[in-house]
Amino acid sequence: MDEQALYEARLELVDFLVEALHDVPDEAFVERLLSGDVRTPDGEVNEPLDRGFDALDTFVEEHQGYDVAEVRDALEREYTRLLVGPRPPVIAHETYYRADADYLGEGVAEVEASYGAAGWAAPEEYPEENDFVAIELAFLRYLIAEQRQGADEAVGFERVFLDEHALTWVDAFTDDLREETDSRFYVAVADIYAGTLQFEDELVAGLL
Repeated sequence: MDEQALYEARLELVDFLVEALHDVPDEAFVERLLSGDVRTPDGEVNEPLDRGFDALDTFVEEHQGYDVAEVRDALEREYTRLLVGPRPPVIAHETYYRADADYLGEGVAEVEASYGAAGWAAPEEYPEENDFVAIELAFLRYLIAEQRQGADEAVGFERVFLDEHALTWVDAFTDDLREETDSRFYVAVADIYAGTLQFEDELVAGLL
């Protein structure tokens, strides 16, 4: 895979995760998913990514011929139960999992400082606190896009962000997501998220 194709693949992965986790999936996303427009690699990448792609492919195959609105409604119910509540079984915030930070307390400022150091601010359309999983993924997307434009310092920012933030809670969060859902789609999302961060971790290590 050439350099530009690798950037495209990295951005597509993160875009998929942002769409899957920032809110209930909309009909346009579900339509693209069921039509096969969400691409998955042919070869092996790493264990969680491969497992997640297989589960996603199976989900799509199982729902061929289904009404898009029906699938979207089922995913909305599961997303709401899992991540919104009331009393959701999975809390998609970094500070919930960090032993050294109070949930939605001062640890959020540390996440925001990581964003600010790289010259990025969370989009206003995200209603959650800035340690929410989809906001951290949006920041990761920004860093990858900056690297694509030749901003070498973005590699260092990603290294720090992975080590101090994203990687500190991904395993516990994705374990909870897998354990609390019977939805093949959200099991796939958990594995793809874990595998994406593993891939980025290894890639950035090779760039520094």
